[in-house]
Amino acid sequence: MRNEFTAVVERDRRWYIAYCPEIPGANGQGRTKAAALKSLSNAITLILEDRRKDGLRGIPATATREKVVVG
Repeated sequence: MRNEFTAVVERDRRWYIAYCPEIPGANGQGRTKAAALKSLSNAITLILEDRRKDGLRGIPATATREKVVVG
């Protein structure tokens, strides 16, 4: 289940709206369901990249960084 998130998709007339309940603020839209999902995927990527950069600010120079793989 690595890098998998829930996408909730709703239709609003001619638009599809998608959001991810696990990642607040992650929303997407499109004229097709596929476009809405792609838009949501892009939003999730941007949010996670920003949170990673923000989380790494202020780490002491003496600390070591290791990677952890989940899933």
